Amino acid sequence: MDVFLLGALIAIGLYLLNAKQQRRRIALLASHLGHYQIEKLMENLTEGYLRALGESDPERREHIWNLLRTTERQLSEQFTQFAADFARVQPAQARVSTLPLALPLADQWLPQATFDMRQALQLHAQGIARAVRNEAGRSTRDQAYTLSAELFLMQHTCHWFCKSLPVASARLLARHQTSHAQVLAAVDPATRSAYQALLRGRKNS
Repeated sequence: MDVFLLGALIAIGLYLLNAKQQRRRIALLASHLGHYQIEKLMENLTEGYLRALGESDPERREHIWNLLRTTERQLSEQFTQFAADFARVQPAQARVSTLPLALPLADQWLPQATFDMRQALQLHAQGIARAVRNEAGRSTRDQAYTLSAELFLMQHTCHWFCKSLPVASARLLARHQTSHAQVLAAVDPATRSAYQALLRGRKNS
């Protein structure tokens, strides 16, 4: 068989296997997210922040911020419950490959180059809750900035789980005009430390 034809057949096979695995992961995540309004709350919060930051009247601006506090709490509560729900997923289904390329079954044949999505969602839930409680005493504007970064990093992790690291980073840049490194630098230090420790572990707990 022609070597180029053989290579093409192998590439097609890998693509199909990879696509099947990604569809399975998307379906798994969606089956848990479907019980919550996390995406809608995130959208409302992002739009609300833009309105508040663009409002010139101090009284109206403060009114918007006060309304957003409720949305922040709802989002934090729902995401905490979602993370607890996803924690019941089988360990083999929660492994995420840290390889720079999306390869089928990479989480199985190279488990040392993976992290646990269940743990990742738990640390994101804690980071979101921390930002909502504003434990660091940030100004309203800075709190919104930090919480937005926490949400963007969480969204990046979800896309990483479903697709791959390069795809997740590209989507983050396209949707929010910011890089993975910039978002990581903007989250709460406790989130950043836990996130980096999780990726450094890259082993089954």
